[in-house]
Amino acid sequence: MVRVGVLGGTFDPVHNGHLAVAETVFHALHLQRILFVPAGEPPHKTSRRITPIAHRVQMVSLAIADRPEFALSLIDVARPGPHYSVDTVRLARQAHQASKDDCFFVTGADALIDLPDWHLPQQLLSLCRLAVAHRPGYQPDIAALSRRLPLLPERIVWVEMPGIPISATAVRAGVKRKQSIAGVVPAAVADYIAAQNLYR
Repeated sequence: MVRVGVLGGTFDPVHNGHLAVAETVFHALHLQRILFVPAGEPPHKTSRRITPIAHRVQMVSLAIADRPEFALSLIDVARPGPHYSVDTVRLARQAHQASKDDCFFVTGADALIDLPDWHLPQQLLSLCRLAVAHRPGYQPDIAALSRRLPLLPERIVWVEMPGIPISATAVRAGVKRKQSIAGVVPAAVADYIAAQNLYR
């Protein structure tokens, strides 16, 4: 059995904040692997144009190339969408032979507010545990959420997370304004963005 974390996202682009979250969760929960799962067709991001998946996959691959504890997973790319977290977790568990208590879906505390409205959220909680990034000053109402999702309290593992003021939106905007993104994304990702003329 493998203890594995599942970190999904659009990764448009992947940045150092993603890597910091993955590293923190990896060590805090004594995992053997963190899976970076680029979203093929994010069901909640239909209002803007998403960078083609081939570019997003390549950027993740470059970002984690020297980190053997991190792995690129194409489970949300190699199947038709839309893709939901419950399906992603099920496939990740099958691929890595992880039990429901050794598979951790990585998310932020702010995302818990919308969790009851996710696709089959109760089933998601029965398939994995939630590794929730806890940030000072933000505390979701777990009691209220638990009235809709009774499994929630026993399926949460809180992970203290440093404040990392980086967002993919800001990275894209910075590139468009021709600002340096050094130190915000891995050097190999910055080089790829420049070479492919992304986000201009």
